[in-house]
Amino acid sequence: MAIRFVIAAQEMDITPLKQALRLAEAGGYCAFEGWVRNHNHGRAVKALEYQVYEALARKEGAAILEEAMERFEISAASAMHRSGMLDIGDMAVWIGVSAPHREAAFQACRFIIDAIKQRLPVWKKEHYTEGEAQWVACHHHG
Repeated sequence: MAIRFVIAAQEMDITPLKQALRLAEAGGYCAFEGWVRNHNHGRAVKALEYQVYEALARKEGAAILEEAMERFEISAASAMHRSGMLDIGDMAVWIGVSAPHREAAFQACRFIIDAIKQRLPVWKKEHYTEGEAQWVACHHHG
């Protein structure tokens, strides 16, 4: 059973996280990648900055993955959330789930991203193209 939650201060290769999900009993794999987009609420964004309370985020992230293992018929789950400065197009979050059947993998993946957005101690600062920067809530769906 692979469960791994990572906070990454720089861009990372998620291949090892994905490979850990390739288990003999797993017939399917579902992943979600969240990328930095160039706009939010009608404003042009040039970069994002994530501040993360790392010790608590690792603990809560692992707890979310454990909950997914208990709630859904999945074989393994892994996730990564970035911290620090990110440019447009950078991967901010990655989730991978393997399961014997696809429906459980899809459901668990959705549960994990929603729980991360609601429960992780992460603060997001948007840097706008006109030069201003503003802290914004991370705790909404979208």
